[in-house]
Amino acid sequence: MFMSKIIVLIGAPGAGKGTQARLLEAKLQIPQISTGDMFREIQNSDTALAREVKEILASGKLVPDNVTFEMVKERTSREDCGGSYILDGFPRTPRQAEMLEELASDQGKVISTILIDVPFEKLEERLTGRRSCPECGEIYNIHYKKPKVDGFCDDHPQAMLKHRADDTEDKVKVRLETYEENTKPLLKYYEDSGRLQKVDGTRRPDEIYRELENLIATNNVTA
Repeated sequence: MFMSKIIVLIGAPGAGKGTQARLLEAKLQIPQISTGDMFREIQNSDTALAREVKEILASGKLVPDNVTFEMVKERTSREDCGGSYILDGFPRTPRQAEMLEELASDQGKVISTILIDVPFEKLEERLTGRRSCPECGEIYNIHYKKPKVDGFCDDHPQAMLKHRADDTEDKVKVRLETYEENTKPLLKYYEDSGRLQKVDGTRRPDEIYRELENLIATNNVTA
């Protein structure tokens, strides 16, 4: 029996999760469903759910798990999610993972969880060395992906590369420690169920992509 997948892609800041999600979306025509995008979209909506979320955000409170789940449920009920889709940013907790189990069952899909695994020391190097072009968004790195002219974009020679304020060494350490603390229970949840697959995120993006594509294609599951 062929079934579609809900692909839960997990990765620390700097692991390359966003890059791989965009590649999968473009090459396999699998929509990438990002909670960040959903929150931005809901700011311009006037549904009952949108009004509830905006009221919570305006109060400065965290959006409860059940409300976030309703956003995911609504978004993934649309036509483009009839087959497989990628979830980026959900679930973040074991409770959200349990909610996703119910959604997968209702949608007739199976859950595939893939961690892009990169050692923290490598992540620190990637993040602190990261520089981006303000014109095109191209990412460089002072350690291993240097521009032709130091400090300037190859495609926009007049554009000085920017260093994000939260990519400093101290802030990167805090971000990675927070990620590990928050994500550890979720990884254990999927490990305990035998559904956590890992790929080595220290390789070239094209090598990582090929392994992800192979994992998605296994177990007689269609994209």
